[in-house]
Amino acid sequence: MDGLEESRSALEEAGYLADDATALVSHLARRLDKPVLVEGPAGVGKTELAKALARATGRELIRLQCYEGLDEAKALYEWNYRKQLLRIQAEASAADPDGAAPGDAVMEDIFGEEFLLTRPLLAAIASREPVVLLIDEIDKTDQEFEAMLLEVLSDFQISIPELGVVEAQTMPLVLLTSNNSRELTEALKRRCLYLWLDYPAVEREVEIVRLHAPDLDEQLARRLVEVVGMVRELDLKKPPSIAESIDWARALLLLGVEQIDADTFARTMSIIVKHRTDLDLVAERVGMRLPAAPRAAAPGDAATAG
Repeated sequence: MDGLEESRSALEEAGYLADDATALVSHLARRLDKPVLVEGPAGVGKTELAKALARATGRELIRLQCYEGLDEAKALYEWNYRKQLLRIQAEASAADPDGAAPGDAVMEDIFGEEFLLTRPLLAAIASREPVVLLIDEIDKTDQEFEAMLLEVLSDFQISIPELGVVEAQTMPLVLLTSNNSRELTEALKRRCLYLWLDYPAVEREVEIVRLHAPDLDEQLARRLVEVVGMVRELDLKKPPSIAESIDWARALLLLGVEQIDADTFARTMSIIVKHRTDLDLVAERVGMRLPAAPRAAAPGDAATAG
């Protein structure tokens, strides 16, 4: 992935159709060793971009899934307290049968790498091979967690009071994703390249759908994408993602569907609509606009026509 076009081609070979902005930012992130903050609605391919970059570069993907209440112990590292306690007890018994308190040497010994439990951020920094580090849905955490990340994003290092500073042996390719549910701090944004991903245009989504469902007729794929676009225009709890467009395409292939009529849509729309109230709204606003299914010929129709 030495050049921009090579980056785009490598992503396409990895199953990801990148637009100009995505290809450019992905290329610059690797050349400049800068993290990338990818924002946009849920389901537009932010997480998939990190996976595709891992496939395209041949790197291991290390993923930190963010959630409310995520702390350093789950993101960076924690000490194996049970193993430490066993070591203290063993050393104390061996040194003094009367069970005297262990000395300073023992206390220092239990804060070595042997007792360290690595979590995703430390694993990415300490890896001897280059990795892709995905910090997924960073907007679900709080500003305190963002502040903790700054050392990792700026200097690619982690400070462990008992051990010292762990510096990156190889430069990880870091992607942070956000569904834009809250405003991220300027300090975090300043350390990252920025990419906004939105729902693709019709032509682009048709290409994406056919890439993952190549046997789908082009006209049917276009109609599918147009219908998904109609659904996204509604005020829904969860608009359909690109992944759900692909799932619907694969389902239509399995069912042998040749056109999307009102009946087909009613039977399969739960593939792209995932909330009960949304189902009612979509059925009313979109289902009613689709053509009715062809009426099967009755046994007497031919005779009547003759």
